[in-house]
Amino acid sequence: MTSTATNAVQRGRGGIRPLNIKPRRTMNWTLWAGLGLSGLLVTVSIAAQFWTPYTPTKPGVGDPLMAPSAAHLFGTDKVGSDIFSKVMAAGLTDIGITLIGVALAFVIGTLIGSLTGFFGGAVDAIVMRGTEIIQSFPALLLGMLLVSAVGGGLINVVVVVAILGFPGYLRLARAEILSKKSMEYADAAVLMGNGRLSVLFKHLLPNSLKPLVSFSAINASWVAIIVSSLGFIGIGIEPGSAEWGSMIAAGRDQISNWWVTFFPGVAILLLAMAFYLLGDAFADREVQ
Repeated sequence: MTSTATNAVQRGRGGIRPLNIKPRRTMNWTLWAGLGLSGLLVTVSIAAQFWTPYTPTKPGVGDPLMAPSAAHLFGTDKVGSDIFSKVMAAGLTDIGITLIGVALAFVIGTLIGSLTGFFGGAVDAIVMRGTEIIQSFPALLLGMLLVSAVGGGLINVVVVVAILGFPGYLRLARAEILSKKSMEYADAAVLMGNGRLSVLFKHLLPNSLKPLVSFSAINASWVAIIVSSLGFIGIGIEPGSAEWGSMIAAGRDQISNWWVTFFPGVAILLLAMAFYLLGDAFADREVQ
C-alpha cells in the first residue's frame, strides 16, 4: 500500500476504515489586508466629519506651500490649506461615490441581466446590443461626455458611474443565469409548481451571486479611479472641494512641491488597492 493510501486509512478491529482527515485551512491574507485597509479608510473618512486638525477647505491656516512638518503632517497647498485635513475630509466623498455607484450598477445590471438571460428572445438581443455599444467606448471618455452633458455634482457623478458600470454586471448575471437555468434543480423547482419568476429569483439568482460579488469588489477599484479622474479633469465634483482628484489637479502646477499631489494620490492608490484585494480574496474563496 502506498504512503498516501496508508495515511488515508487505519486498521482496527472492524477492519480498514477511512481516517477523518480535515483539509488544512490557510489564512487568506488578501482578505484580511483588504478588510483592514478599507476599514481604516472608512474609519478615517467618517471621523473627519467630526474632527480634523484644521478646517479642510479653509485657506490661510498655514503659510502657502509649507513642506510636511509636525504642525502640518502633509504640508499645505498654494492657498495655505492643510492637506492632511483635506485628504481626511475627501475620503467620504470618494468612497461614498464609489460605493453608491457600484451598488446601483450591481442592482440594475444584475436585475436586467437575470431577466434577459432567463427569458431570452428579442428583448435579450436588443439589450445585449445596447450594452455592447456602451462598452465600445473608453470608460473615461464616455464618463466625460456624460458628465459634460448632465453637469457635475455629487448625484450626477454617481449616476454616470452607475451607467458606466452596469453593463459588466448585466453580462455576468446573464451568463450565470444561462448556465444554471437548464440544471436539474431548476427543472425540479418548476415541477414543484414554482412560477418562472419564482424559479429565477428564489433558486437561480441566489446561486449566481458569488461571482457577481467578487466582480463588484474589483469593479469598485476601477470606479474609484474613474471618480478621481473626473475630479482631476475638473468636470466631476465642484473644483476646490475636498476630493482627491480635484486636489491633485490643484497641485499639478506645483511639481516641485511634491506633497501637494503625492498624498491625495496615495489615498486613491490605497482605496483602489483595498477594493482589489477584497475582490481577489472573494475570487479565491469562490474557486475553493
